[in-house]
Amino acid sequence: MSDEDQDGGCTKQMTDLPDNVVRVYSRIKPFIQKTPLLYCPFLSTSAEVYLKLESEQVTGSFKVRGAYNKLLILKENQPEIFSKGVITASTGNHGIACMQAAKSCGCQVEIFCRDGISASKKDSLQRLGANVTTYGHDCVESEIKARQTAKERNMVYVSPYNDWDVIAGQGTLGLEILEQLPSVDYVLVSVGGGGLIGGMAGYIKHQHKQVKVIGCQPVNSKVMYDSVKVGKLTHGESLDTLSDGTAGDIEEGSVTFPLCRDHVDDWLLVTEEQIAEAVYFMIDKHHKLVEGSAGVAIAAYLANKEMFAGEKVAIVMCGANIGVHDV
Repeated sequence: MSDEDQDGGCTKQMTDLPDNVVRVYSRIKPFIQKTPLLYCPFLSTSAEVYLKLESEQVTGSFKVRGAYNKLLILKENQPEIFSKGVITASTGNHGIACMQAAKSCGCQVEIFCRDGISASKKDSLQRLGANVTTYGHDCVESEIKARQTAKERNMVYVSPYNDWDVIAGQGTLGLEILEQLPSVDYVLVSVGGGGLIGGMAGYIKHQHKQVKVIGCQPVNSKVMYDSVKVGKLTHGESLDTLSDGTAGDIEEGSVTFPLCRDHVDDWLLVTEEQIAEAVYFMIDKHHKLVEGSAGVAIAAYLANKEMFAGEKVAIVMCGANIGVHDV
């Protein structure tokens, strides 16, 4: 699929996304938490900084928003296929979220994970009774395998990011931030496949075009950053990173690429040392445990404070699923 064809296929969905986010919020609201937006005095030396604590969301990450939306829609619109169960791929958080949503909606989930999935996240999946298959070194390999398996079995594949229903679910996080802090100037978001920042930016930029949405990635795994910089989806090597939730390649033709290209204002990269320091910062100052992917956004702010001087900043703490052995 060419870039032009891909964008043409996305145009209507991109246009409809802000209204869809509002409808989705009504649909999933009974199943999720409206997480706190916590003022952070420790970071507010030159700016007014708030932390959006999705780390305290149901299942410990934002992923439950998209998972619930997708499964609720499937249950309503495709009950016969839905009754066969769904197949998904995950580095951990999306799988945990799908298990939670499936429990409410009444279906089975098979989850494909890459080799080397975080031990704490794998333990969580197994405690939930998940049917887990490990496949491939990179998460995109497990995604491709999961999609192929779903097609062979005539089942539904639920992508962790390359799905408009999932993206709209994640976009509700942006809706909450604008409700909680209407005068926000910057929103910092960690980026992997782009489902979270794509949904948030698509909604936020429609409501308040002046708000700057900043994508944050580890130097060790920056596929979306590199892709946006060259104007097309590229597939560079991803190295190991503390931010396992954002690590790895992106599925070819992902609808998140045009969203990130068109709606994300700037990009910041951080090192592994900076991510680790950010995780320790949350423990030391706020007595809250967050995972490496959440540390990415804090690290990006700490390394670029001058960029945000005098502004109101919201930093998304996207998850808290980290084991004590990883801290």
